[in-house]
This record gives sequence, C-alpha cells and structure tokens, in this order.
Amino acid sequence: MNNQKYIRTDLASECAAIDACTSLPGISHTETHTDFGEISIINILDKNGEKLLNKPIGRYVTVSFQNILSLSEETSDSLISTVSEHIRSFTRRLVPKKQKLTVLIVGLGNRYITSDAVGPLTVNNITVTRHIKEKNNKIFELLGQQTVAAVAPGVLGQTGIETVEIIKGAVDTVKPDIVIVIDALAAKDVSRLAATIQISDTGISPGSGIGNDREALNAETLGVPVVALGVPTMVSSATLVYNALEKAGITQISGELTKVLDEGVSFFVTLNETDAVVNSLSHILAESINKAFSI
Repeated sequence: MNNQKYIRTDLASECAAIDACTSLPGISHTETHTDFGEISIINILDKNGEKLLNKPIGRYVTVSFQNILSLSEETSDSLISTVSEHIRSFTRRLVPKKQKLTVLIVGLGNRYITSDAVGPLTVNNITVTRHIKEKNNKIFELLGQQTVAAVAPGVLGQTGIETVEIIKGAVDTVKPDIVIVIDALAAKDVSRLAATIQISDTGISPGSGIGNDREALNAETLGVPVVALGVPTMVSSATLVYNALEKAGITQISGELTKVLDEGVSFFVTLNETDAVVNSLSHILAESINKAFSI
C-alpha cells in the first residue's frame, strides 16, 4: 500500500520516506534533543531534494514538544526561547546587514473557526510599535522593540479579497524588511497536533493543508523575505485512517475501504480541547515573536 494521495501534511519532517531520503544528495537532516523535546532541521538544497520531499527548496526547522497543555511554566519559557532564537536566526540570515528592522506580522486564518484561528489570535498578542515610532520616538525607544506592524487579513470567504492582495497592500504601506506569517497546518500523525511548531523560509500557501490552495505568500510574491511559522491543528480523516493502516502493517486495502478513504479526503479532525490548545499555542508563538524582535 503505497498510495500517497491520502497523505496530507504541511510538515517537512513528515514527508514521505524522510529517513531514506536524507542520506541522498540534495537534502540534509539533523536532529537534536532538548529538555522539552526534539528539534529537526531539514535543508532542501536543490531540485533533486525538492522532488524527493515534494517541498520547495529551503530550510525547515521543526520544534517538537509535549502536548502544549501539559507544559510547565519553566518548559514553556524554554520553548519560547528556542523558537525565538530560530526566528532570529532566520531573520539574520535573510536580512544580514540591518540591525534596526521593520517587521510585518501576518496572522492567517479564520478567527471564527477555532482550529484555524491560531494566526489571528497570535496577532492579538503581538507588541506592535510602528504607530508609536511615528508618533513618539522617545516612547518607542523605551519599548525596546523593532518597528513592528501586524495584520490578520481574514479569509477569502469573509473579505472577498485574496489574502495575498491584502498582504501586498500592507507590504506596500509598511515597507517591511521581513514578513513573518503564522498559520494553522495539517499533519499526518495525530501526535503532532498541539505538539509541533514548524519554521521555514519558503513562505506558505494559505489553505494548502486542506486542499484549498491560494496564491503563495513568499519572497517572490511579496518582494521581501518571508518566514513562516505553522502549528498543526488538524488531520485529514483519510490521512488518519491511512496512517493507522500503515502503522498496523496492512498493505492491501479493499475497494470499500478505498471508497471510504476517497470520501474522507475533505474531512478534517482536530483535538477535543482545541479551544485551550489554540489559545496556548498562540501565546507561545506571540511571546516567541515578541522576544525575537526585542532589541
């Protein structure tokens, strides 16, 4: 049973045959252990690696931890420090010659659908400073933050405007050195839900995890470097069943089961405690971003 059409995941670390592929040219993969979990770093170096993992050329950092609701305050602080340092690292590499930055934070998703609200909720807790700098530079200096603006553009069904069009307008106005995009992701394995943060420099395609791709938000479309932060909050029901069959060693599936899988591709499941999970994840992401862009 090797039909990958049932597998939907936005996580590079869950891509097909990752363990086998990382020893091949075009891909590098390292893992380190921390007090809260693991950090996986995948570099897709060329077109060969891009083809093998079906992900764009770039760098993918996956920070894994225990279920977010079970983290102690000390562990949460360690997680925030780790994520913020990786955001800083991406920023230093993408914008190497500037110490004072203008940053645009974008929270993607629908705030009225809990599993999709992580982006807008994160934006709610970002320390925005651009307006203060324009009005009172002395107070701005006391805040000790870079010049930060934030926007939660909603989704096409709410606004009638493609997300990329709204973000392009914000980029034209703010003129940021870098854009940080936050979005909910789809995972392959339920163990990833509320327990993973992916950071990448390849941008993001809103809705890609649920098969509703919109135009990508990346350096090519926005004209500035983009760092994407994503947290998996949902799993396709077909992916859930297919992954369970694989783990059980079932290599042949009947026509009836194939029909069930086909019908389940567009249905998604999430955690029972999604409200609490998304609020906690949004807090972690917001604190990580605020710390990353403190001076």
